[in-house]
Amino acid sequence: MNAENERLPDPSWKKWGPYLSERQWSTVREDYSADGQPWSFTSHDMARSKAWRWGEEGLGGIGDQNLQACLAVSLWNNKDPILKERLFGLGGPDGNHGEDVKELYYYLDATPTHSYLKMLYKYPQQEFPYKALLEENQRRSRKDPEFELQDTGIFNDNKYFDVFIEYAKASPEDILMKITVYNRGTEPAPIHVLPTIWFRNTWAWGYPNGNGKPLLDSQMPNTISLHHQGLGNPVLHAEAPDELLFCENETNTGKLYNSPANLPFYKDGINDYLILGEKSINPGNTGTKAAFHHKRMVLPGKPQIIRLRLCPANLDQPFESFEKIFADRMAEADLYYRDLQRDISNEELKMIHRQAFAGMIWSKQYYYYNVKKWLAGDPAGPEPPEERLKGRNHQWVHLNNSDVISMPDTWEYPWFAAWDWAFHCICFATVDPVFAKQQLTMLTHEWYMHPSGQLPAYEWSFSDVNPPVHAWATWKVYEMDKAATGKGDRRFLETVFLKLLLNFTWWVNRKDKEGNNIFEGGFLGMDNIGIFDRNATLPDGSLLEQSDSTSWMCMYSLNMMRISLELAKTNPVYQDMATKFFEHFLYIAYAMAGMGEANTDLWDEEDGFFYDVLKKPGSQPEKLKIRSMVGLIPLLVVEVIDDELLNTQKDFAERLRWFLTNRPEMANMVSRWGEKGKDEKHLLSLLRGHRMKKILYRMLDETEFLSDHGIRALSKYHEAHPYALEIDGNQLSIKYTPGESDTALFGGNSNWRGPVWMPANYLLIESLKRFHDYYGDDFRVEYPTHSGNFFSLKEISDKLAKRVVSLFTRDENGNRPIYGDNPLLQSDPNFKDYVLFFEYFHGDSGLGLGASHQTGWTALVSHLLMAE
Repeated sequence: MNAENERLPDPSWKKWGPYLSERQWSTVREDYSADGQPWSFTSHDMARSKAWRWGEEGLGGIGDQNLQACLAVSLWNNKDPILKERLFGLGGPDGNHGEDVKELYYYLDATPTHSYLKMLYKYPQQEFPYKALLEENQRRSRKDPEFELQDTGIFNDNKYFDVFIEYAKASPEDILMKITVYNRGTEPAPIHVLPTIWFRNTWAWGYPNGNGKPLLDSQMPNTISLHHQGLGNPVLHAEAPDELLFCENETNTGKLYNSPANLPFYKDGINDYLILGEKSINPGNTGTKAAFHHKRMVLPGKPQIIRLRLCPANLDQPFESFEKIFADRMAEADLYYRDLQRDISNEELKMIHRQAFAGMIWSKQYYYYNVKKWLAGDPAGPEPPEERLKGRNHQWVHLNNSDVISMPDTWEYPWFAAWDWAFHCICFATVDPVFAKQQLTMLTHEWYMHPSGQLPAYEWSFSDVNPPVHAWATWKVYEMDKAATGKGDRRFLETVFLKLLLNFTWWVNRKDKEGNNIFEGGFLGMDNIGIFDRNATLPDGSLLEQSDSTSWMCMYSLNMMRISLELAKTNPVYQDMATKFFEHFLYIAYAMAGMGEANTDLWDEEDGFFYDVLKKPGSQPEKLKIRSMVGLIPLLVVEVIDDELLNTQKDFAERLRWFLTNRPEMANMVSRWGEKGKDEKHLLSLLRGHRMKKILYRMLDETEFLSDHGIRALSKYHEAHPYALEIDGNQLSIKYTPGESDTALFGGNSNWRGPVWMPANYLLIESLKRFHDYYGDDFRVEYPTHSGNFFSLKEISDKLAKRVVSLFTRDENGNRPIYGDNPLLQSDPNFKDYVLFFEYFHGDSGLGLGASHQTGWTALVSHLLMAE
């Protein structure tokens, strides 16, 4: 066992980690407005002067697991109007496709215990183009591409710094920090590097503070001592700083709100001292925020290295073994990934795989949100407007989160999203199964889950609904952990299962309005995939019965059934639960495909596809014939059960046989249940072979869903054939849009009308493998459609995986599709090997789109790489 794997069982190694957000400003948590507009209540410009209530942000930073203390990097190039303390980006109303970070940075390496971390920030030597980025993006329409930092020409002539930020742990609470600055230009350039440490403000809100206000001071040369009852008294050492700067992590109320100043020093003190020359730092060298100021002239080809060490006690020679500790942790990281990547032979794929996990690990974040306190306001703060009490999230007063959570993206999505969370856990199960299991269990705790059983969607609206994939992820993580350790964690499985019983019941009671086992659900994570906002109540009282929502519930039933059967191996009582979910699966399957007499079934035999159905008052139900991911989700409803398992679950098998014998109309819905497949297996699926082939005919057609880089979310058929619908006198339409969204639905910052999305592709690939487990090699399908070439479903799943992986790999011209025709990112030696894991990808070219660092679910490519 390598050293990193030996550390993993010890939770103390995770006490400190990359738990800072890259953006706390304009989050819902920091919004106390009457109209619920986070983007206008706080801003990037306010961030340097405002002490945050619910979290912290920093550049390349780390913190303890409760984010009591934070350590990050600040920079100044002698030209910017402000310190670079945080990443810059546009708020939702300012970007032509919603919020978007406008920086270049990369997460390059990380181990799951954070024993070694490395990231890169690219800092221009010229004045950062804040104004140009804002104004040009405001000028552009939704049909225009986004204006990025590299488009401004700021990196021309290589006039920028590469700032590498690394951490290595000598022990769980002895942390080394190295900042290496390269001048990529041809002339010497000055830079100010300010490693900054501060306490999250927990004292200014008017609550009793038994621990008292923490303190930073300097008791020895080149040191900052931390005095905090929750952390002890660690010391931060710096090597040869030019000066120490102290201020307070307090809101500058005079600057932000024109209120009388009541403190001598504020959060922006270091910024104002350095940039404006003000006397805004504490000459007494005490405070709650402090920095070591290093002024350096960086020559081309000669990096400047700044070293620090945060350790539990003062050390006489803190840098004596510094390089050896770093070298040891880096070598151990190499060994860890060498063992993990033993089945990956290609060096480029190993690099992509390692950076994917780096992004996952760097995107952990301490998330704090007590909705009851947030709605009521703090004793020391102004009383919030009454409108808030009936506004956003007012039905979630039980929610009280204070945990380290895997986030989708630390800048654009610095808050959890329920279905993203499930996919993250699949990725983490490879490197840290304990963390993956903790995360899946966490979301079902009573301080997350609503008393009704609903899982919170995301902070913008906890009451929104995401696809119910938690049971699928739980079973997947259980199986992965069992394969790795040889023993299944039944306590974990049973704990989550029992809570998901509440969630399943919530779905049945709340999202099946007509009680016919056809479900609604709203947008279900696929923001603009519908011809109208699927979250909205239609003005004429129409009801949308959703193919995807119904399929997700069918899949949920099978997932819960499979978990029940596993738990029944040691507790036969669970056989009854398995029967219950088997029957529920049949009821939903029958409703989807067996209601043809009422003309409300979701299957269209002529098109060979599933569609949503719109039920208008006083009218016949109408199929919305939009060929989208909505009609592919039924492929995900598949489970294969070994005959051996049925032989050990006698009660379940007997009840199953009775049901199928006495309800033959439903038995016909069970795909080939009575016919054993290869290796004595049984198949449970929404789709018999005929319907599956019809759906695959469209999915694998390159003029419809199949792109060079995976399955599109909307068929390319709709490029020449937009779908139109009139509702209440309004003409609506939807067409194939392979790039960024051209609508304002859900903020316009994501698009499900044509691009390739990693989670959907991953699920489809997994499902084809499951179907192959039953059908074997003899069941062959044409791939691509019209090619005349036939392959097994396993072979097709492998070929689809290769297409998805090709998003990140170099093509025959040496270019990565994710970077399009950008020569800087494609060819420059200081850019070309750094990979970004975008939110989604252009349906034709594979260009990376949306959030640029959504490693969360896009890191699923790591699983596809390990199967290469």
